[in-house]
Amino acid sequence: MRTLTTTSELAEFCAYAAQFDYITVDTEFLRERTYYSKLCLVQLAVPGDGVRDAVLVDPLSEGLSLEPLYTIFKDEGIVKVFHAARQDLEIFYTDAGLIPTPLFDTQVAAMVCGFGEQAGYETLVRKIAKQPLDKSSRFTDWSRRPLSDAQKTYALADVTHLRGIYEFLAEQLEKSKRVQWVQEEMQVLTTPDTYVVQPDDAWKRLKTRTNSGKFLAVARELARFRETYAQSHDVPRSRVYKDDALLELASNKPKTLNDLGRSRLLLRDARKGEIAEGILAAIEAGVNCPPDDYPKPDTSREKLQVNPALADLLRVLLKTKSETAGVAQKLIASAADLDAISAGMRDLLALNGWRHEVFGADALRLCQGEIALTVKGHQIQIIDL
Repeated sequence: MRTLTTTSELAEFCAYAAQFDYITVDTEFLRERTYYSKLCLVQLAVPGDGVRDAVLVDPLSEGLSLEPLYTIFKDEGIVKVFHAARQDLEIFYTDAGLIPTPLFDTQVAAMVCGFGEQAGYETLVRKIAKQPLDKSSRFTDWSRRPLSDAQKTYALADVTHLRGIYEFLAEQLEKSKRVQWVQEEMQVLTTPDTYVVQPDDAWKRLKTRTNSGKFLAVARELARFRETYAQSHDVPRSRVYKDDALLELASNKPKTLNDLGRSRLLLRDARKGEIAEGILAAIEAGVNCPPDDYPKPDTSREKLQVNPALADLLRVLLKTKSETAGVAQKLIASAADLDAISAGMRDLLALNGWRHEVFGADALRLCQGEIALTVKGHQIQIIDL
């Protein structure tokens, strides 16, 4: 097992990797104590079984730069293969402001190829590579050095088996003419906004039971301050204050440090100093917010007149269509999507792109009374009306 600890070693490997049409990539990182993930290890592999075809890269080595790898990431002639890529991509986007392209996520491809919802890497290794996978090092501290042989073996397996999985899934997609389906799904992963949380929008992540304008105005300011503080100090937002404490503050609206000290849910460190001052300033800004500037939550789906009977028929149709196509149901449409369709919404992902071909077209025909569902034996069948 080779571990690259210098930029020149990484550049040499990347020059070698540039001759292949794909490279598999994975990372190990820590995030429990920081806002941004701390990259601890990068695993890379190219086609082949030689020692030089799979390596570990130690980004914690002094002076090592990932620029040679980023050059590979920008090369349109090399497919970058990940499994469940979102967190890995966030690390690279935060560090270098780039997203590897072209991109292939084997978890998404596996759902398109009939391996169920959010198929885990271990499942794919077992079913496709026909190999066992040792997960004993999964929750170890990847920032400690030196890494043990067990850690290195575990980490390298995340990219070596991925080669066979990618080749199998890519072949299946070609045969079934579903390459475009996966490419459509990659659009979310290759959009920079996926990896950026704007402090002004942080309040939208909160789960509240009220749409009171003044309450939401205070909650928005508290969420904005928390996100800004967490980003600038690189600490988890929960270390500033948790959601339940934020909602308590938005409800009680303390005005002084003494008032703040009476909070049941606020962490001790948040009752003094910079955080406490930020909380009080945020509450004051929210209280003084003009009504015209109150946050406006999206209540469009709350006002929908769901047709329960039609929604149930759509669920039956979705199950039938997903089984026929061999695609995970949740990848096609969620339960909320089915309710929305039954209520008349049409601007939905489930009704567009490849989903329209698999499910959306017949879903609309069902809504319009153009088809019916019947049972023949154990099979649901569609009848034109």
